[in-house]
Amino acid sequence: RSTAERAEIMSLPAVRSLGSTLAKALDSDIFASFKSSKLTMLAAFVVFLLVLGAVLAPWVAPTNPFDPAQVFLMDASIPPSWQQGGDPRFIFGTDDQGRDLYSAILYGLRVSLVVGGLGVLLAAVIGITLGLVAGYVGGRVDAIIMRVADVQLTFPAILIALLIDGVVRGVFKAATREETAIPVLVLSIGLSFWVQYARTIRGSTLVEKNKDYVRAARLVGLPAPLIMLRHVLPNVIGPVLVILTINLGLAVITEATLSFLGVGLPPTQPSLGTLIAI
Repeated sequence: RSTAERAEIMSLPAVRSLGSTLAKALDSDIFASFKSSKLTMLAAFVVFLLVLGAVLAPWVAPTNPFDPAQVFLMDASIPPSWQQGGDPRFIFGTDDQGRDLYSAILYGLRVSLVVGGLGVLLAAVIGITLGLVAGYVGGRVDAIIMRVADVQLTFPAILIALLIDGVVRGVFKAATREETAIPVLVLSIGLSFWVQYARTIRGSTLVEKNKDYVRAARLVGLPAPLIMLRHVLPNVIGPVLVILTINLGLAVITEATLSFLGVGLPPTQPSLGTLIAI
């Protein structure tokens, strides 16, 4: 592009806004702290490689381990390539069905990340909504939501998954396990993790709702939902981002545990848990 065209593109409001946001992020204390820690940068690089490998699995995996046309029983139970009897074609070896484990891990990782990410997002939506309402409204509404949260803490994710799986099977008797597995897992993870978000948002909302800018919004007649979403939420969302990063890893572990125990994804759908079980 010519210099004039590039200047015109850079002058667009959306481009200027994106550039300003990026400049602020690079100049923030969080990014400075990130750059000062070599261990954190190394961990972020490893996570980036894992996510990239999962996203690009159909292109970077040597084979599709769940395509019967690419799987041969003669290749079953081959050890990793660095061990005696290994095959250079299969870096991590094969399972008892002849499927390449390296390819299966890449395909399984993308399923685990999708399930874990959707579960965490569902938990965040539920927790943030209930936390805002509990902290802003207070009174009996606050007491009811917090008592439900206290009861929720007594139920582990595995028990919730068993309960939801049983209810889904009872309601949708014609549905197969393959059709309901991912929604059940996402719902189980979402209902297991929402309490942390609700408690965090509630505590921050109790502080923010007594500040002058919230009182001013009330005086001008803004409705409570608009005040919570437009004014309170942006000022209490910070700690939630930290919880999100922690819970994403826990959600992937939860999905792997449930699938390993036979409550999550079936063996026909690859995930980290089903691979461990196999």
